[in-house]
Amino acid sequence: MPIAVDIDVMLAKRKMPVGELAERVGITPANLAVLKNGRAKAVRFTTLAALCEVLECQPGDLLRWEAEHPGATSAVDSIDAIATEAD
Repeated sequence: MPIAVDIDVMLAKRKMPVGELAERVGITPANLAVLKNGRAKAVRFTTLAALCEVLECQPGDLLRWEAEHPGATSAVDSIDAIATEAD
């Protein structure tokens, strides 16, 4: 999946156990594990906001985009290339 989840990084920076984060955010440890391990298909903005509040961070500290294949171009790059060809 091209979206990588860095909750482990923030947990380590904050020296916070997973169970404490789950409790403070109000989700089950199992659901946090699914999100933390990158197996989630979606995340509610309310959950993301709660994670950011508890971990005192920004959404970009928890989520980042990675190309699925090395050398792959983004959709924006493809659109820019098409627009340039049209000019």
